Amino acid sequence: MSTLLHLNSSARTDSFSRRLGAAFTTAWRDAGGGEVVHRDLAAQPVPPIGEGWTRICDTLLSEGITDIARYGEAVRTDQEREAWALVRPLLDELVAADVVLIGAPMYNFGIPAALKAWIDQVTFPKMVLAPRKFVVVAGRGGAYGPGTPREPFDHHGRYLLDFFRGHYAVEDGEVVAAELVNSLVDPGLADRRAQHLDSAAGALHRAGELGAKLAGHRIPREG
Repeated sequence: MSTLLHLNSSARTDSFSRRLGAAFTTAWRDAGGGEVVHRDLAAQPVPPIGEGWTRICDTLLSEGITDIARYGEAVRTDQEREAWALVRPLLDELVAADVVLIGAPMYNFGIPAALKAWIDQVTFPKMVLAPRKFVVVAGRGGAYGPGTPREPFDHHGRYLLDFFRGHYAVEDGEVVAAELVNSLVDPGLADRRAQHLDSAAGALHRAGELGAKLAGHRIPREG
């Protein structure tokens, strides 16, 4: 059976990214998906990387170690062992997953700091995670889709898709976003509330659709 790693990074306990993530996981389970591993990065933050992590990266590069199963060979000093003790359980969860679902609201045109800290901890040089599937579910205060005036300010979904391609060799990641969330609280956006409701409904539908579709996705494994 497939394994889903579900990450949440919203500072809100009731957020659109969490609602969309719940729609995905419900559909995943209903379609016969397997284990769901959940990590709430907002409730249990991952600390920023330190020098021990950088030293591990240096050794991986200098010795040409690209097999994730061999990363531990680059851990040699007490400082590196301390860093690795934090990294390893996070990395094990990521490697064990067939599908990675990331709840990532847009904050200030970008991703939450809690998510960036996790990404930094689990990412190493020349890392290949394809054919795992990556799905991002998000709430965004404004409209940042293709053709909108604020599209150039999307350092959120575009950043994550670029990151998946550039660091993980994952070409087919997808972002599912509810747009114009701030129309629910900002009087200046009240006239766009109907657009938000349409966007949110479409995002919920797409999240459920993807959850059902990816429930059977499994990556090839040795043994």
